[in-house]
Amino acid sequence: MRANFRMQRLFVNQPLTAGGSVEADSDQYNYLANVLRMAEGADLLVFNGRDGEWKATLSYPTRKKILLTTTERTREQPETPDLHYLFAPLKTGRMDYLVQKAVEMGAGVLQPVMTQHVQGKITNLDKLRANVTEAAEQCGILAVPQVLEPVKLKDLLERWDVSRRIIYCDEGDEGQNPLPILSRVVEKQIALLVGPEGGFSDEERQLLRDHPAVTPIPLGPRILRADTAAVAALAVVQAILGDWK
Repeated sequence: MRANFRMQRLFVNQPLTAGGSVEADSDQYNYLANVLRMAEGADLLVFNGRDGEWKATLSYPTRKKILLTTTERTREQPETPDLHYLFAPLKTGRMDYLVQKAVEMGAGVLQPVMTQHVQGKITNLDKLRANVTEAAEQCGILAVPQVLEPVKLKDLLERWDVSRRIIYCDEGDEGQNPLPILSRVVEKQIALLVGPEGGFSDEERQLLRDHPAVTPIPLGPRILRADTAAVAALAVVQAILGDWK
């Protein structure tokens, strides 16, 4: 069943069962009561990434407390997408965009990767996870992607499980069309790696090309910004190897 975008959606990190009640936290209280000005008895949708999506009724047991009481399940919980998205952090505004689009495009795991030419930093992982949750709320996704701790590219490759193929966007590839290359990938488990705004170093490109689980692909005849490359690569990978088939 497709998402209902006519109703407000809210992520709650508590179990959801028929007839159960969950209390909104302070930020959610402010958003529901002061920003949206939702009244007693208003309906909204809640999800927790585990128990599906539920219709809930809002109540104010006290002036400073909101309870959300579930009335019916509107969607069953789907499996979490298996696509791993590996990305070099960008500067704040563009990284927010990149993370939101990765969630929308069906990434199940987000892995920040630190490279030699990386320009962004991960200073607050909780903020990144909050951005992921907000993206899931806005685009109707129920399976909230996992966000992992940042890791250096070399360390990532050294301990990588070779049963999962890494599709690596190589701005130095001489070709233009990624589709013939992707059509030859046989692994069912896929990760997509998109580098930093400054590109990978020569040493990093050699590490990637020498790794048995890495397949480089081009992304057309134009040089793309890192956030644009992310969306383009996610689209072609999902279309050929992922859940768009």
